[in-house]
Order: sequence, then C-alpha cells, then structure tokens
Amino acid sequence: MLALSACQSGNDEVLGLAGDGAAVQDAAPTAPAKAGPSRSAETLGKGPVKVSMLLPLSAPGTAGDGGRKMRDAAALAMADLGNDLITLNVEDTAGDDGRARSLATGALASGAKLVIGPTEPGAVRQLAGISGTNRPLVLALAENYTGAPGVYSVRLNEADSAAAGAAAIAAKGARKFVLFMAEGEAGKATEKRVANSLSIYGASLAVALPYGPSTGGSEKAVADMTALVSDPQGIVIASGSANPAPLVAALRARGLLGKGITLVGSNRWIEHGLDDPTLQGAYIATLDSNEIGPIAERFRKTYNYEPDVNVAYGYDTVALAAGIASALGPKGFTKKVIESPTGFRGSTGVFRFREDGAGERAMPFFRIDKGKLKLVEKSTAGF
Repeated sequence: MLALSACQSGNDEVLGLAGDGAAVQDAAPTAPAKAGPSRSAETLGKGPVKVSMLLPLSAPGTAGDGGRKMRDAAALAMADLGNDLITLNVEDTAGDDGRARSLATGALASGAKLVIGPTEPGAVRQLAGISGTNRPLVLALAENYTGAPGVYSVRLNEADSAAAGAAAIAAKGARKFVLFMAEGEAGKATEKRVANSLSIYGASLAVALPYGPSTGGSEKAVADMTALVSDPQGIVIASGSANPAPLVAALRARGLLGKGITLVGSNRWIEHGLDDPTLQGAYIATLDSNEIGPIAERFRKTYNYEPDVNVAYGYDTVALAAGIASALGPKGFTKKVIESPTGFRGSTGVFRFREDGAGERAMPFFRIDKGKLKLVEKSTAGF
C-alpha cells in the first residue's frame, strides 16, 4: 500500500510516497463515468478528520473528464491511506461557477479541516477573498491560478514552469535574462517568480516586458527589448494565452536566437502546439503526463483506463490530507504545516506551497525537437 511517511521531526513534516503494491480495498468503475445530471454528494472513509472535495463531475467535455478522473484518484488514495483517517465528502460543482461558489462557501462553514477544489476560477477567486482565522485551508484545483494566502495553487501554472525553466538554464551558467510575460496580474506573478529563481544561481532579469493583444505585436516587442538590453544569455517567453510562435519568429528574424542565447518557454506553449519549426530547440519545464510515479500502474489495474496529471492531482491532495491527519491529527491542518519549506513528495515529484499560496514543483526539463518534447533532465525546480 502506498503510504505517506514523515521524514523530518517536528511540525515541518516532509510527506513522501512509498509503495509496496498492496491491493486496493474498494471496487472501482472501469472508466470515468460519463457526464450527466449533477451528482449527489458522495462520502468516502470514516476517519475523524473532515475534508471536502469539490469537483466538476457532471460537467461536459474535458472539465468533467478531468473531474471524474480526480474523483477516481481520490477514491484510490482513500483506499490506500485515508479510510480510517479522514472522511472525504465529494460534491459535484457540475462545472458551473455559481454552483461552485455556493458549494465552496458551504464547505468553508461545514467543519472541514481542508477543502480540495474547486476547479472553477471564479469560485476560487471568491474563496481567496474570504478572510477569517477559523477558515479551513484550501487546495485549489483551478487551472492557471497563481495562489493567495490560505488558498493554495495545486496545478502546475505558467509562473512555476517558467521559473523552473529559467533556473535550469541559469544553473548552466547563463546570467542575463529577458522575460516576455503575459499582460496583467498573471504576468507580474511570473516576473516575480522568475526573478526569484534566477537569483538562486546569481542570475537576474535585465528586463521584463508584457506581451499580448494590447502590446503592439511581436515586432514592437522585439524592438522594445533590443532598445533596453543587449547580449542577453537567456530569453524566457511566458505569454499566457497568447501564441508564442510569432514572437519567437520575430526574435529569429532579428538574429537574436542561436548565438549563445537560450530560449525558454512555458507549459502553456503546449496549448498552441509545438510543431511550428520556429520553436525548435526551445526548452520547457513541465510535468510529464505519461509519468505520474508509483500510482500509475496500480491505477490502470484498478480502473482500466490510462491515468494523467488529473489523476496525480486528485491522488496527491487526498494523500496529503491523510498524511497530515496520520502524523499530526486534526490540529495539523495549519499554514505552518502546509507551507513547510521542505515540501512534500507526491506522484508528480516534489512540491511545496508558499505563504502567498503559490505552488512550486520540481519537474522534468525538455527540449523541443521536431514538434515533440525530448527529455533533457528528469527534474529541475525554480526554488
């Protein structure tokens, strides 16, 4: 059975996954259930610590598919670790922001020690705006969420990906970097994270420039960069929802790549596809959806379908809750424990949460080669 083990004394526990292959206790469906009418709440386990999990189980499309995979992973984690430690209440947000907001507010007042989810961005923002000393901690599952105090970002986001990629290049000796970042608050969060990761290796950002629909296009962005800095050794492009290919093409047209200048992308490049020839040779730090650690094979055998990163997120959040309950009991669900600087080891590798709610992960480092991600290093981290 997979087990979370305390690897450090005191309250700053490092919880690591270790497997010995025991059988799963609960019967399981053979594939994610299809979307339909919103589901009634489901209770798993009988432990003394109450945990709420909010997932888009009946949502259509990829949102519902991801939610149902996280539910199956949560059930697996409960069978492995949590049945006698926590009581997990799983509720269906149906992918509806209004319903998610209502369920999230209810979860905060339910007596739960921890809330896992929701995935809906509006509901997560609402949770981040609610204060109170008795409010439970939240492990948010929204995509591209950068975190807030007490409402922690679980999913890999662009800031973490860009920071880890930049750090990997700085570790090889590059010292002067340029960052093209998304417009708005997301870009500012990325700038802060990248600058911090570079500082670990004695490197720095020479300039950070917003790039997006309102910034005047790729040619202007490159012109602005060349006017402000010369001879950068690394260029990081973390442009959010904006396609990075035109900006990369403009950089190449100016001869700004390939002369001792390394190009670093982010996990969000994958949304646009990597088969554009201009992206050849760029580096990206991101999670490998084909490798989620020790639970992968057991998950396949239990559920008869392929796991992905949604499975990893669902398993790791519930396993973390069970590990804290086992090591420290109900009183262990505090910011001090969740924000342990040594972090936790899960099915996707080492991760930790910061005071500002950001999640930081070690992850594989890849190079784009003929439209595919080719592994360069098994693990890198921008922290």
